[in-house]
Amino acid sequence: MPIDPKIALGAELPSREFSWTPSDVQLYQLGLGAGTRWTEPAELRYLDDRTPQVLPTFATVAPTLHETEPPRVSFPGIDIDLAKVVHGHQEVELHRPIPASGKATSTGRITELWDKGSAAVVVQEQTVTGSDGAPLWTARSSIFARGEGGFGGERGPSTKTELPDRAPDFDVTTPTLPQQALLYRMCGDRNPLHSDPEFARAAGFPAPILHGLCTYGIVCKTVTDAVLGSDASRVTGFRARFAGVLYPGETIRTRIWQQDDELTIAATVVEREDAPVLGDVTLRFSAA
Repeated sequence: MPIDPKIALGAELPSREFSWTPSDVQLYQLGLGAGTRWTEPAELRYLDDRTPQVLPTFATVAPTLHETEPPRVSFPGIDIDLAKVVHGHQEVELHRPIPASGKATSTGRITELWDKGSAAVVVQEQTVTGSDGAPLWTARSSIFARGEGGFGGERGPSTKTELPDRAPDFDVTTPTLPQQALLYRMCGDRNPLHSDPEFARAAGFPAPILHGLCTYGIVCKTVTDAVLGSDASRVTGFRARFAGVLYPGETIRTRIWQQDDELTIAATVVEREDAPVLGDVTLRFSAA
């Protein structure tokens, strides 16, 4: 049985020690498209050789940045075929700005396990502490595993963020490159769904899709640039649900509504009549 809820729910995940350098940060942010405004000082802050500013979404790749093998969906009480899995949601809560280089330790556990009947949802939380002993960030994420439900668990909540009933404060389009997924996979996510056409077809897609976490990072950068003057240190949290797929080369439309210290965001695909790609998107920020 791929999922044993008695073992999986609450299970501690192996801790991991990792480190990163300014070059790692540059690579990640280039993978998101940083540098398109290559003569603007605000844009070049993402690519400084010594102290690049770090987008909070770097937290999603920092622990696995140098891995070259496809990921495995194998946790205590859980063993699932990678081809059945898509990302459900991702959230990063920053306890302080991520430094341009550092060493850290990640600890985590399976916090929720939902039985959707035809699928299963596995939620995990990772807490990352710097080498100085102070917390850096907390990351929460879920995976949606097709065909793995029916193990007798609770169905779980179903929530949706309503968009404001008014025109957005910002409406931005961001093109992606045909090779965007091939660039981004150098950040440690070698899932063949994003690079191998045959694997993608076997998983039900006509072509390789862009990593959901790449889209997640692109939208975070787009919002940071549009609303926060490209100051990534002001972002204190970023959350999104993966609502659809984006194919490399397509254009993301990001609509942003501001209320106090939180932004509500919708991300859609221009070429497919604004089909959703990210939903329930919120970004929290501090004062300048």
